[in-house]
Amino acid sequence: MLRKAGLACTVCGSRNYTLNLSSVAKEKRVEVKKFCRTCGKHTLHKETR
Repeated sequence: MLRKAGLACTVCGSRNYTLNLSSVAKEKRVEVKKFCRTCGKHTLHKETR
């Protein structure tokens, strides 16, 4: 089973990306450095629930 997770920018808080993650329980949220269109630069994005 896959579940959808959104990625939000840690600087401005806008939700820019979605991921399909496995539904296996995990302790940490996903953190990825991606381009934020609102900020105009690469920033850290964290998984939202």
